[in-house]
Amino acid sequence: MNHPARRTPLRACHLAAGARMVDFAGWDMPVNYGSQIDEHHAVRRDAGMFDVSHMLSLDLSGVGATDFLRRLLANDVAKLKAPGKALYSCMLNEAGGVVDDLIVYRLSEAEYRLVVNAGTADKDVAWIRRHIAAMGANTTLESRRELALIAIQGPRAIERAMGAIPELNTANGVPPPFSAARLADLLIARTGYTGEDGLEIAVPAVRVEAMWNALLAAGVRPCGLGARDTLRLEAGLNLYGQDMDEHVSPLDAGLAWTVDLRDGERDFVGKAALVAKPAQHAFLGLILEDKGVLRAHMKLFAAAGEGETTSGSFAPTLGASIGFARLPLGTTAGERVEVDMRGRRLAARTVKLPFVRNGQVLVDIDRPQAS
Repeated sequence: MNHPARRTPLRACHLAAGARMVDFAGWDMPVNYGSQIDEHHAVRRDAGMFDVSHMLSLDLSGVGATDFLRRLLANDVAKLKAPGKALYSCMLNEAGGVVDDLIVYRLSEAEYRLVVNAGTADKDVAWIRRHIAAMGANTTLESRRELALIAIQGPRAIERAMGAIPELNTANGVPPPFSAARLADLLIARTGYTGEDGLEIAVPAVRVEAMWNALLAAGVRPCGLGARDTLRLEAGLNLYGQDMDEHVSPLDAGLAWTVDLRDGERDFVGKAALVAKPAQHAFLGLILEDKGVLRAHMKLFAAAGEGETTSGSFAPTLGASIGFARLPLGTTAGERVEVDMRGRRLAARTVKLPFVRNGQVLVDIDRPQAS
């Protein structure tokens, strides 16, 4: 039996703006408001906003919170020396596969905010609660479904947001990059998923429609899931369930930088598996040099053997088709490979990720012929 998709508090705003709605991870979400390409460019050149209220905020608190997270996550929250600091990490299973990737904010000495993916939220809550019990951790987990989330992204995102959100004009209003500030009933984070500067704001659901409309009046363009995907792809940012999942190690998904093994005394779930089985693949960017559009799960042929694409799309900033490639170890950036596209072998080239960051193209596009 099919269950109706869940709705965010901003659904009426999306419909009023002419959004095309789709089911995403069980939620009724806007994929675009007319032109996905225009929305993409708005974020790269000015400011766009996304409803990300389908993602779940979790509050972990108690004197044992820090020690618990040091054992739960592959990255080390001990790096968060001051309140407000943020960390990206994977949460692993015992086999070293990725249960989910998330952002964790240190709010105080014994209080953290985690933001997890929509499609894994229920699984994540159960996973965390099970490990709290198994480890006997002196900490509690609270699900914050009463909070909505808006991401405002782009080179003018902060400027435009300051004209719409009064709390941002206080002394502590705009936090430094990869940090968060609690202002009244808001948590304002200088983070994002586009490769541009911007803010992600947790706001009580009862306030979110007014905030969305104020941002709209300040010139921030509504953007849907389509633009969010092409922006994160250009920025070299993984998508859970596509570039990694419970059967893929972060070491094989370009996420070795999120695994902290420096403290030899620190154990965490999945550590033994990662130590016993280092990276098995290279994870690189891919630019298609023939006509076509890369998609996920296309077979690749490289000098060192076969691989596959994990993500792919047309990249509006580059004017080319790009993707992420999982290839045999020894494959490096700058190599020529072939991609199987409906039985035809097309030419492509590997590059170092990301493709774009802060509006700047970081790779050479020799022959952008994707269509």
